[in-house]
Amino acid sequence: MKLGKGSKSSVFFGVILLVCLISTGKVFPSTALTEEERNNIAVYEKVADGVVNITSTALQMDFFFNAFPTQGSGSGSIIDTKGHILTNYHVVEDAQKLEVTLADESKWPAKLVGSDANNDLAIIKIDAPKEKLKIIPMGDSKGLKIGQKVLAIGNPFGLQRTLTTGIISSLGRTIRSEGGTLMEDIIQTDAAINPGNSGGPLLNSEGEIIGINSAIISPSGGSVGIGFAIPVNTIRRVVNELYKNGRVIRPWFGIEGYSLNDDLASELGLPVSSGILVARVYRGSSAYNAGIREANEIAILFNERVLIGGDIITEVDGQPVASQEELKMMLESKHPGDTVKVTIYRGKTKTQKSVALVEAPRQRS
Repeated sequence: MKLGKGSKSSVFFGVILLVCLISTGKVFPSTALTEEERNNIAVYEKVADGVVNITSTALQMDFFFNAFPTQGSGSGSIIDTKGHILTNYHVVEDAQKLEVTLADESKWPAKLVGSDANNDLAIIKIDAPKEKLKIIPMGDSKGLKIGQKVLAIGNPFGLQRTLTTGIISSLGRTIRSEGGTLMEDIIQTDAAINPGNSGGPLLNSEGEIIGINSAIISPSGGSVGIGFAIPVNTIRRVVNELYKNGRVIRPWFGIEGYSLNDDLASELGLPVSSGILVARVYRGSSAYNAGIREANEIAILFNERVLIGGDIITEVDGQPVASQEELKMMLESKHPGDTVKVTIYRGKTKTQKSVALVEAPRQRS
């Protein structure tokens, strides 16, 4: 088919127009954003100003017992217009001085409102004008799914309000806090978390807090894609007590004992091979008041002294318990005044006791 003179002119000018559009980016624009990129930008713009940098100053002693200040830093999230900021306990632990830097670079002295080492959480407060406080809303961690997109904002290595993204790698992890206690129901993520990110928010695609970044596993000290965050539903429970009491008031079961295994059970002729063999019961504790018995004999097993003859605790509220750490985690959601059903063996006789939980002495909480 032959083109007429007018058609040839139209094609020529059409080609020229297409070249111009391509060169100006109007066709196949190089800056086109994907839906995910637009969401990342929207979340960051929504909440970044609510992420703060926390500098803590503590005093240490040198070899000659001279005191000198040391500084650490971490992140935090503004959670209300009163100036309350959520962070990790280990960010503010032992601090004699706390300073918060807001998004506008203004610096504010902060005071500790309350802390809970067991869950690695703390609340601090600054007296800044409301218009300077960008609140980050809390979401819900109950319906989280593995593979769900998450975003982390924090101050890694002092680089303020850095955004990283990733997914939820696993749920329901149990990790050990820096204080040595076990924390359960932890979120695992591959979003990059580095020193300085601690206390910063882990966010969903709506820009809501679903966790607080707390720890990483790394042989190098930097991110290798294994980070952990405390779930927001744990945070809600703990924060309410920190506001009210400055600490979490926990029940005190009040025992010490041995975790049973096949070898120990066989040597002692015990009726079960899993549970807690009670060695000591503290006076005034929940276990003491319920009549749980402590050891009354000493045996030499595996070249070690073992206290024997006490009750064996096997279940709490129908759930098997194999160690004191498991028992402690089972009681984490309980309060003084609550009652739990404890299954025990006394000798070879299995029985149940209703144990009314009493408040832990402050030094044990």
